[in-house]
Amino acid sequence: MGKIIGYARVSTNEQNLNLQVDALKKEGCTKRNIYVDKVSGTKAARPGLDACLAALVPGDVLLVWRLDRLGRSMSHLVKLVEQLLENKIGFRSICDGVMDTTTASGEFVFNIFSALAQFERRLIQERTNAGLSAARARGKKGGRKAITANDPRVVMSREMHKNNAISIQKICSTLKISRATFYRYLTIQE
Repeated sequence: MGKIIGYARVSTNEQNLNLQVDALKKEGCTKRNIYVDKVSGTKAARPGLDACLAALVPGDVLLVWRLDRLGRSMSHLVKLVEQLLENKIGFRSICDGVMDTTTASGEFVFNIFSALAQFERRLIQERTNAGLSAARARGKKGGRKAITANDPRVVMSREMHKNNAISIQKICSTLKISRATFYRYLTIQE
């Protein structure tokens, strides 16, 4: 059997990791095998989690205090655990006892979670598409309004371009637009 690698996270620097770290140690993690983050769970950049995932090898078990310490959302959590399983790495949550992919019943529960997350994604997709269809039926069009030839930005771009002394780079930096936008402005028909 591999190592037990722990991960603990709190949302702010004012919060304390002691409860989680003590629970991880009690479950068999050594202090050097516990990775921590002091960052909101909604943040994608979590260096402690990245280091933790890099340290895991097949046969190891990732241990967390609670599920919400690991995933930013249900779908993110499911994706992480699926990646662990693909790499033959187990996953356990201390407070969520049935979430232990090293056992048959725990893996079964995880598969139910996975199916629910996929169901949730599809419902959101269906509602979004239904809303867009209803808006189109009422004559609403999505996206931003098209820029016309008499738009002040287009007029200014053309006027500056006529002055051969001003470089395209200078025009773009003055108007705070990209080169692609500048050239698109030049092609707008009057």
